[in-house]
Formats: sequence, structure tokens, C-alpha cells
Amino acid sequence: MARRGLMARPGVSAYVFSMIRHIVFFTLKNPGETAAVVEKLKRLGTIPGSTLFQVRANSKADQIGNDIDIVVYSEFPDLAALKAYKKHPTYAEVTAEVRPLRELRFAADVEI
Repeated sequence: MARRGLMARPGVSAYVFSMIRHIVFFTLKNPGETAAVVEKLKRLGTIPGSTLFQVRANSKADQIGNDIDIVVYSEFPDLAALKAYKKHPTYAEVTAEVRPLRELRFAADVEI
């Protein structure tokens, strides 16, 4: 079960919130395939459950490290919604297509 927190912003009364941010970073075996892999990953956004879903190529503007090729950022109302997303048939299909093209995958699930 997601924990709930209280947060106050200046000039706004406190509000209750709870969600999961699911962030995935990919490096590709062939960075020249970035646009094609982004399009494949965008299919994940058709899976019900997320409240926000974005796939973007890394702009590689960081002065220290630019190893990441693609970032997937999504938000889910709770952990149950994220788990359901990962069990969806489209998730399995896209994973099977993208896995052979990637070098590394790093993921983080952050409760907010």
C-alpha cells in the first residue's frame, strides 16, 4: 500500500498525495537505432494504468556523462497499477522487441 504524505507549498494549503514514479534508462548497442527504439517503447504508453507516460531520447547535454540513450518516465497512482502494467501483454511484447537492442537498462520506482 502506498504511503501518503502531506506537503505544503507557499500560499497553498497542505494537500495529500501518493504515487509511484517509474523511471527507466536505456543504453543501446547501436545508438543509431535510438529513434526506432523510442517508437517501440512508446507502445508501452497504450497500456492502461499510468497517469503520465513519456519516452524521450536523451538530449545528452550533461557536461559529465551522456551514456544514457533513452529515458522512459511514467507515473502510476500506486504500486498495484505499476505491477498490473508490467503484467500486460503489450509490456511483454515490447520488452521482447527492445531487449536485444539494448546494452543496459536501469530502473527506479520512487514513491512520492
